[in-house]
Amino acid sequence: MGHHHHHVDSSTGKIKVAFFLNLGFTIIEIIGGLLTNSMAILSDALHDLGDSLSLGLAWFLQKFSNKDHSTDFSFGYRRFSLLAALINSVVLIVGSVFILTEAIPRLMNPEQPNTIGMIILSVLGILVNGAAVFRLRGGDSMNQKVMTWHLLEDVLGWVAVLIVSIIMTFTDLPILDPIASIGITLFILYNVIVNFVKTMRLFLEGVPKNIDLEDLIEKMNAVEAIKSTHHTHLWSMDGDHHAFSTHVVVGSSATKEEICDVKDSIKDIISSIHLDHVTIEVEYEDKPCSITEPKNE
Repeated sequence: MGHHHHHVDSSTGKIKVAFFLNLGFTIIEIIGGLLTNSMAILSDALHDLGDSLSLGLAWFLQKFSNKDHSTDFSFGYRRFSLLAALINSVVLIVGSVFILTEAIPRLMNPEQPNTIGMIILSVLGILVNGAAVFRLRGGDSMNQKVMTWHLLEDVLGWVAVLIVSIIMTFTDLPILDPIASIGITLFILYNVIVNFVKTMRLFLEGVPKNIDLEDLIEKMNAVEAIKSTHHTHLWSMDGDHHAFSTHVVVGSSATKEEICDVKDSIKDIISSIHLDHVTIEVEYEDKPCSITEPKNE
């Protein structure tokens, strides 16, 4: 258990460092984008501003999600971490749409940016965002995975800006600036929407993608003492910590020892899943289910 708490503190600390790195650089970026007149840099700046807000929120909610359960939140506060991932995604989707509305008109009327300033900011951007990715890498929570992906996108975005600014230094192609801006934004938008869908699935209590619930039900029904199962549910608290409940029907003459064996068999079947909450309701076949009439699943 001590190891788990250490992991939690480590996760929160990593997000904190990434937040301060990102926030400091975002301020430099916005000023630099305005001074260089570069839409590509301003698009990265707006994205980084969204990331900074998201990281700050993630830092706060990650700390909050580590609290023990209470009478108000009997499952604990893990889902608050998931809430941060959801808000992060919404902020970035809105930011990306705003950038597109600004960058697309520039295609018709491109303006020459200060390419030397762009090169300096690009190199700085790669270093700062690269350091933040290095700090956050290997995260387990959905929150940390979403943030790591955002920061990795920023690194790739700055690499693209660096390449474009070098080309524009030696050629008269100012249209490359809005093209780079639109390309970066569409790439970001696609990946954020993918993460948004995953996060919404968790919020809607879908079965975690990497777990086959039908297979678990089949294995439980194959246990000799189990006549049938129903009301079997598997959902996730935050993408990593899951909850499981099931009703199992045993013979009307099943002994206490047989029931204990049945529970042990089910625990063996689900042992590979990271479960924080397990509920196994045992019913006798000659008694109706307390919720509804039992049926095989």
